[in-house]
Amino acid sequence: MPPPLILCLESTCDETAAAVIDGDLRVLSSVVASQEQLHARYGGVVPEIASRAHVERILPVIDEAVTRAGVALADLDAIAVANRPGLAGSLLVGLMAAKALCLALDKPLIAVNHLAGHIYAGRVAAGRDIFPCLGLVVSGGHTSLYRCDTALEQRFLGGTIDDAAGESFDKVASLLGLPYPGGPQLERVARGGNPRQYAFPRSFIREPERRQFSFSGLKTAVRYALAPQGTELPPPPFPARLTADIAASFQQAVIDCLVIKAIQTARQERLSTICLAGGVAANQELQRQLRAACNDEKLELIVPPRELCTDNAVLGAIAIERYRGGLFEKLDLEIFPGLER
Repeated sequence: MPPPLILCLESTCDETAAAVIDGDLRVLSSVVASQEQLHARYGGVVPEIASRAHVERILPVIDEAVTRAGVALADLDAIAVANRPGLAGSLLVGLMAAKALCLALDKPLIAVNHLAGHIYAGRVAAGRDIFPCLGLVVSGGHTSLYRCDTALEQRFLGGTIDDAAGESFDKVASLLGLPYPGGPQLERVARGGNPRQYAFPRSFIREPERRQFSFSGLKTAVRYALAPQGTELPPPPFPARLTADIAASFQQAVIDCLVIKAIQTARQERLSTICLAGGVAANQELQRQLRAACNDEKLELIVPPRELCTDNAVLGAIAIERYRGGLFEKLDLEIFPGLER
């Protein structure tokens, strides 16, 4: 019997994506329609604009994914869709498209947890089982630690109490006058700066039992480095050296928090593998420093390639595990925008 074919849909935020994946975890196609230009003028994702763009793009993206895979809709064995967490309007577009396909084709529906999918991307990239592992998901909307005993058994251990790391990257980049999306731009500028020039705060790193992150105070510290408290922030651009040093010092503070907490938690949970996932996982300096720390601790580090770090429908490959377990959903499946604790 040939391996099952699953069409996976992703619309949790501002990327409209579809992929066809088979039961051997071969990616037959992956299509992503970016909304980057739509949100650039606002310096961040506007939920209303995102959901409207999903409506316009979801069907062409699905059609292209199926065509590239060289299959027909009738050949599919199931439809998978991310229904948590994310922007409510964006989630609804993907879920309604998935339900319509299931109804029209008489195919089963599979629900995907977007964050679990990010971690499972490490499994796809590794080409082998990586569980149990510590999942560190770092993105624009999430900075979370999970104990992952299997692909489908994941327990939330802790996360940010305020801003996500990726959101902080974007906001600091905006303060520095860097173009949107800010995270990659800040990483680029930071390469020319001194990461020790500014002693920015690193929350909770001396509290090993506290499995949390906090980046709001770090952002405030950057603001005061640009202009003292009580004074007005001058408009960018700032001098190139100042911009590079602040970018590098900010990035280093975030990396220190992520690396130290990941290592502390892996020790406490007695896990020998860490899977770094999410959009910020594409940051090369974060990868380098976490890998060095893992080597020192005799831990294995799994990092998906860049194209599987940012939002894409290959994250839905975790649906293969649910398909094998017969874990299907009724067509009254709902969205769950909030993060499960």
